[in-house]
Amino acid sequence: MSFYKILQEKFTWERIKDFIYSRESIHVENALSKPEKSAEDFATLLSPAAENFLEEMASTASKITRQRFGKTIKLYAPIYLSNECTNSCVYCGFNRKNDIERKTLSYSEIEKEATIISSQGIRHILLVSGESPNVVNMEYLKEAVNICRKYFSSISIEIYPLSEENYYELYKEGVDGLTIYQETYNEKTYSQVHPAGKKRNYLWRLESPERGADAGIRTIGIGALMGLEDFRTEEFFVGMHADYLMKNYWKTHFTISFPRIRKAAGNFTPHQFISDKNLVQCMLALRIFKNDAGLVISTRESSEFRDNILPLGVTQMSAGSKTEPGGYHNEKHTGEQFEVEDDRSVAEFVQSLKDKGFDPVNKDWDRAFLNTAS
Repeated sequence: MSFYKILQEKFTWERIKDFIYSRESIHVENALSKPEKSAEDFATLLSPAAENFLEEMASTASKITRQRFGKTIKLYAPIYLSNECTNSCVYCGFNRKNDIERKTLSYSEIEKEATIISSQGIRHILLVSGESPNVVNMEYLKEAVNICRKYFSSISIEIYPLSEENYYELYKEGVDGLTIYQETYNEKTYSQVHPAGKKRNYLWRLESPERGADAGIRTIGIGALMGLEDFRTEEFFVGMHADYLMKNYWKTHFTISFPRIRKAAGNFTPHQFISDKNLVQCMLALRIFKNDAGLVISTRESSEFRDNILPLGVTQMSAGSKTEPGGYHNEKHTGEQFEVEDDRSVAEFVQSLKDKGFDPVNKDWDRAFLNTAS
């Protein structure tokens, strides 16, 4: 059964939302006492009633994380290849209707960005672009990957959805990671916030992680943009998507991100404000439900918040990020996707991790392990 069919038949939005908001303290206590957590237990841990149990949830999540991952934080940085976009996503700074400076990096500029980032010790790179397939086409992407192979041991992509064949082409070039957020799992809301462009195709985007896994990509990241819908219900569907993927693609490692809407061109007003407490509860619930998933917190969040959540379940963080094309080598910063909150340098962030007893991991993979000849 496909995950989309599961959404339609088993986990309808309103039924799950009603269930989450009907939970009481006794249900939370029962959920926490179970060694294995069901979907109902996970929903309970996301409920308002569970807010009174965050200290106990934090203790449990911390123990699970130490057992599975130790005190390590994997570091990565993004390279924004292009902010050209054919979509009209109402929440995004790259919205084609926004009056921003548009830019696509030349190959020499990609090399400049890669040189600067790698000189800071980063060995995991995430190549990001707006959704403009005619500009950022397969030829361009392959060359970008080939340039980055000289500087990085692991290359991930966060671009528009591709076919399995195209994912496999990039996998053969050296791509071993894919990040693709569904943005919102509420299909009606999805149509509303994506009024134009190819991104309106809900199902094509929803099934992208499966196509990537079928193509052989080693690590796949999913998530929802927090603020587009009721966050508790949204994160339930993120967790169930992760559960489905981890059971059906057990050779692939899956990560979950928690991106909150940040200020960007267009000044989109979120559906609801997501507090630090809200985000922490979601992260704790997901760690307790999916013990082996990587949990990612980017520089969307403030340095204070990122430092405070280190013991609570996070396993991967970006550092020194720029969210506009050419941001690392160009003093003129325009056309960014969103405003970065944690603006510490890589060196400053690494030192902060060490001061708190954590081990920053610059490299945990090498493409030499990939059998690209197959």
